[in-house]
Amino acid sequence: MGVVGMGSIGVLHARALRDLAPRARVVAYSGGRSPDAAEAAGDAVRVAPEDVARHPGVDVVVVCAPSGSHARLALAALEAGKHVVVEKPLAVTVEDAVLVARAARERGLLVSTVSQRRFEPQHRALRRALDDGALGELRLVAAHVPWFRDDDYYAAAPWRTSAAAGGGSLMNQGVHTVDLLRWLCGPVESVTAQDGTLSRAVAAGPPDDVAEDTTAATLRFASGALGVVTTTTATPPGFPATVALHGSLGSVELAQDEVRRWDVPGVPAPGSGTARGGAADPLAIGHAGHRAQWERVLAAVAGTEPVPVDAADAVETVRLLCAIRLAAATGARVRPADL
Repeated sequence: MGVVGMGSIGVLHARALRDLAPRARVVAYSGGRSPDAAEAAGDAVRVAPEDVARHPGVDVVVVCAPSGSHARLALAALEAGKHVVVEKPLAVTVEDAVLVARAARERGLLVSTVSQRRFEPQHRALRRALDDGALGELRLVAAHVPWFRDDDYYAAAPWRTSAAAGGGSLMNQGVHTVDLLRWLCGPVESVTAQDGTLSRAVAAGPPDDVAEDTTAATLRFASGALGVVTTTTATPPGFPATVALHGSLGSVELAQDEVRRWDVPGVPAPGSGTARGGAADPLAIGHAGHRAQWERVLAAVAGTEPVPVDAADAVETVRLLCAIRLAAATGARVRPADL
């Protein structure tokens, strides 16, 4: 594996891969001058970002750079003949996401977008219950991401205040919850939304490109269910992200990996986990979810399992994120399928 961007998220990936040794090992990386990066990289060689994909020992390029560079780096890795694992989101525009998916298909290479929350036990149990019809017809869905990021967080990486670069509470923090809703509840037919920039640190971003830090959206799913999604990084001290699904037969509410409600006839509740989540600390998520997705990536490379969260799947999450952004910008109802 070659990691582009051995920052905080790159370190999580390196640690997950170390758990999976000797089936996988990091042989090259870029960035990462911190002690944590050095410890996670082990004996891997540090090279320039553009040289990670060119390294002869690299089979899979792991893109952990800022969001706005994901598509460009993924395309470069595919052009070099390497499989790609890319951090969320696959791209910050639908056009770029489609380009990556097309390149992967044409070259017969694997692209997996990191969506580790799909692999958490509570969400796997909920997906099984939905697939089995245990909740009946979905009627109302609510997802809230009431997080907080302080001024130092934004000062450490200016791209976080730029909408075009993939900053903002929706694209950068809310992406996992939005992805979960689409994975659990199916396609979204249309959205409406409003957003705002309420934090002083975010408002100090690029004058013509300030990211939002608070978004509220309504969703109409293709199934007929209605939903609401809210995201923010402006509400200290920060609280766990929640997902609540209400069906004709049962209801479930999860707060990160805590099971707050499990009223599903005939289906026992899964146990709660112990992760703190990223409500106030981006690094509090641990790497267990990443490791679970990497297990499936390695199986896909070996040809024994399908690609987890492949490029085509990830494109649809980007469509939904961009539809919410467009709806907030225009005040119009937007169909993700039209983007």
